[in-house]
Amino acid sequence: MTEDIDEISLINRARTDPEAFGILYERYVERIYNYVFFRVGNSTDAEDLTSKVFFKALMNIGGYKHMGLPFSAWIYRIAHNLVANYHRDRVRGREISIENLSLPDTGRLAVPEQRMAQNQDYEFLMRIVNDLNPQKRELILLKYAQNLSNEEIAFIFGKTEGAIKSLYHRTLLELRDRLKELENPRI
Repeated sequence: MTEDIDEISLINRARTDPEAFGILYERYVERIYNYVFFRVGNSTDAEDLTSKVFFKALMNIGGYKHMGLPFSAWIYRIAHNLVANYHRDRVRGREISIENLSLPDTGRLAVPEQRMAQNQDYEFLMRIVNDLNPQKRELILLKYAQNLSNEEIAFIFGKTEGAIKSLYHRTLLELRDRLKELENPRI
């Protein structure tokens, strides 16, 4: 709760104090860059779009209203909209494959056989996730890679939390069905 109050006061200060906005920028720039990068597929465009996200946030911070969601949900919504515009404006937008997403090193040493099995499982799962439609793939990215709540994802997508829960449920069922098909292929 204290963190929410601190963030709210920081946001209020950022309306008139560029230094306070700089603190918000430092707090969220890496997460937003990673989100944008995985949606556009190259660092140059990701850097450009990330700077546009924060410029737009700076220009609109005066109209920001705290609605019980973290400030990050507002920033992700701006990023989501700019990425959507980016893809719409391109004849053929490129997206980076989730297949190439690397897992952070946990620091634990695994024997080579375990590590190889884990890598194979990870690659298998990422191939299945990558076959999802873009909205379901983005839902999985926001839920598991960015650790956002259903409420935050709903805000980003401009949907109700119930709609996100339903989409999430359908996505999990689709993933389960794909796994079953791969385990028991039809001859």
